Amino acid sequence: MREATQILVIGGGPAGSTAAGLLARQGFQVTLLERDTFPRYHIGESILPSCRPIFAQLGVLDKIEAHGFQPKGGAYFFWGPDQWEVVFNRMGGAPNAWQVVRSEFDKVLLDHARELGVDVHEGVGVRGVEFADGRAVAARWQDEDGVTGRITFDWVVDCSGRAGVLTNQQFKTRELHEVFKNVAAWGYWEGVKKLEVGPPGAIAVCSIPTGWFWVIPLHDGTHSVGLVTSRDLFNERRKELGSVEAVYDEAMAQSAAVRDLLADAKRVTGLKVEQDYSYATEQTSGPGYLVCGDAALFLDPLLSTGVHLATYSAMLGAAALGSTLRGETTEQEALNFFDTVYRHAYERLLVLVSVFYDSYKGKDHHFYNAQKLSAQARQDLNLQAAFDRIITGIEDLEDAQEAYSRVSRHLTGETSGDPNPLANLNREHELRQSPTKPENAVGGLYLVTEPRLGLARAQEPVLRP
Repeated sequence: MREATQILVIGGGPAGSTAAGLLARQGFQVTLLERDTFPRYHIGESILPSCRPIFAQLGVLDKIEAHGFQPKGGAYFFWGPDQWEVVFNRMGGAPNAWQVVRSEFDKVLLDHARELGVDVHEGVGVRGVEFADGRAVAARWQDEDGVTGRITFDWVVDCSGRAGVLTNQQFKTRELHEVFKNVAAWGYWEGVKKLEVGPPGAIAVCSIPTGWFWVIPLHDGTHSVGLVTSRDLFNERRKELGSVEAVYDEAMAQSAAVRDLLADAKRVTGLKVEQDYSYATEQTSGPGYLVCGDAALFLDPLLSTGVHLATYSAMLGAAALGSTLRGETTEQEALNFFDTVYRHAYERLLVLVSVFYDSYKGKDHHFYNAQKLSAQARQDLNLQAAFDRIITGIEDLEDAQEAYSRVSRHLTGETSGDPNPLANLNREHELRQSPTKPENAVGGLYLVTEPRLGLARAQEPVLRP
């Protein structure tokens, strides 16, 4: 392994592979250290169409399409008393995304990064990052055989997932959300019925009084079936019933949709459990480092946003870092752009997930009440400012005020009567995800992909007498 590299990427999941690949395509020397040896298991199987243009920029889209993953045309919701579909190609985007086996999907991305020239080392975990005069300068590593070493760098991009080498292990700045304190328990089933409603390959999202289920069809013939419920309720029921399986089965009995889909099916794996997975950190960049994907933050599995935020933040990071190294921006300008736009994407999804949970009609059930943003959380987030940053293309201030008022009514517990706030907010108010035009510049910078990925400077206005 090299003793020094221009850019070190920690982690080979979607965030790390995307960041490393996009930086290598710009001609930089990139070394990637991945703790595990791929293929390795990972949850997060339902991918959004927003990842497609990023994969196209990376040059891996054709490989993903050719692999044979289950095409995903959208989602179907059995939510409280309501049912509705979300069809991706009706929203003006790509015709589909994918439901993926993550061990295979992640390996496609990592192998592609290697083909782009990234120096990939699997089975090598980073044990810590060294700083000199406040700047990240080196990393200590250890491989599977216990061999240790040190590598210096100009920049490090931490994509170490939930382990969070910088934010969780070193800085200890990760904070669990006061809302979304949930548990997920899931397993894999064979013989699940085909979903007869919704777009082809859709994920089924099925609410129950104590939470909700996902049912995801995979190309290997199995379905991923997972329960999301509150942590306290889950632990209480597990204690009373004696096992995770008993809690899972009891919850499944509460959903007619899930019971019907699994009527002739058989669970062929044990159950996996994750909790305390909703968190964030304010510190996503600093001198010599960027933090992307799950290493920085994770919201909730409800809207399948994990891989989206991972690859999106990786693209932002690769653009900011590339422009800094080429001298097109100052380091501080690029880091401010990365932090602001990444935070905006997260706040947008935080608002939408909370609105979505709050739209459920079963207000007497603790689970849904527990997912609301508290008054303190709303104050800390500065929801008005966040929503102002989210919305673009609003005709006038009156429209903007009405849009914010609608979201506020959801978040404070009032009922809007809107069965599908997610789709309607997106459609009516054209929520933006990145400043890709000069008029939407952040700190005077906007994202460009041609002639190469980077940040461009918006034209300064001409002052006329």
